[in-house]
Amino acid sequence: MLAIAAFVVGMVELIVGGILNLIAEDLHISISSAGQFITIFSISFAISGPILINMTAKMERKKLYLYAMAVFMISNLIVAFTSSYAAIIAARSLSAMTGSVIVVLSVSLAASLVPESHKGRAIGIIYMGISGSLVLGVPLGMVVGNAYGWRAPFLAIAVLSLLCLIGISLFIKQTAPNPVVPLREQLALLKNSKIVSAQLIAFLMLTGHLTLYGYLQPYVESTFHVSSGMMSVVYFLFGIAAVTGGGTGGWIADRFGTKRSILAIVACFSVSMFVVMLTTQISFGVFLVAMMIWSALSWAISPAQQTYLLELAPNNAETQLSLNSSMLHLGIALGSMIGSTVIANSSVANNPWVGGLIAAAGFVVAVFSFTRRSSSNQAADPL
Repeated sequence: MLAIAAFVVGMVELIVGGILNLIAEDLHISISSAGQFITIFSISFAISGPILINMTAKMERKKLYLYAMAVFMISNLIVAFTSSYAAIIAARSLSAMTGSVIVVLSVSLAASLVPESHKGRAIGIIYMGISGSLVLGVPLGMVVGNAYGWRAPFLAIAVLSLLCLIGISLFIKQTAPNPVVPLREQLALLKNSKIVSAQLIAFLMLTGHLTLYGYLQPYVESTFHVSSGMMSVVYFLFGIAAVTGGGTGGWIADRFGTKRSILAIVACFSVSMFVVMLTTQISFGVFLVAMMIWSALSWAISPAQQTYLLELAPNNAETQLSLNSSMLHLGIALGSMIGSTVIANSSVANNPWVGGLIAAAGFVVAVFSFTRRSSSNQAADPL
């Protein structure tokens, strides 16, 4: 149940990218304006997560989960039944706020349901739900959206949310809240330039990534003139490559170490975005191969990045990973914003090289972080 809830939240965030044309046509807005539905979700998710978890620190966790899931369901019903751009923006923000709480609680509740020896696997199942939304959620959303209209996926999400609400109400036990790290202590880590630059690595990489990925549908359709059915296949292949890249990235980090892995992956990722652009001049098949490499590299950074953050401040592991989650979503938001700006002022054909340059800045930031000395307050946590 918890993994399905995580799957649903993951699907809601990026599903818009697969049905941008349908949304824009129905609401009589531009593609770039429709792309703001991704931006507002990501910004709200990033900012609200740590704040809401701290504000609700004393609330019993099952009750909080049910409240969050109910509001999440209602917010998606609003998206499904309104034609107001402002109302959809507000509903997407509300969906993100409650979604951020759902993801955190899914992880903590999953860990509490199993013995200590199985906690890692339980948490892994939750993250499989999130990554699975890339493999199945977006393509399925496109299929449903193209068959029944862009509102249908959001209605389906609301129904899934109701099923999760019922299942969690019946089968999840009440759970007392865990001690929460004060927000002030979380933000204090941002005074360390080595940590700040480390957090910026994935931020810049995701920003560059979403500059193109957030508008992959209009990019592919304008370049190759493929059908909506083929676009579902494109997103399916992209999702498979992304999840595969996450596993491969873990092996790379263990084999070559975090620093070398980060430098190599970020550099290759940046180059891959330029390669994706170049392959459009060759053939659709070659483009698909380049796209899958780009997709795999986008997730391959996660194991090395998170391990590096834990090495920098092992005594603040949860805080580091929480901040990293916020940075990732801010990167998604900024990337989708930059992507829409590029489209509005020039053409979607320019999105790959703009994203590639932003990702290249992540390489520079990584070198900066690796060459900084640990601050005195981290002396007890040497690399």
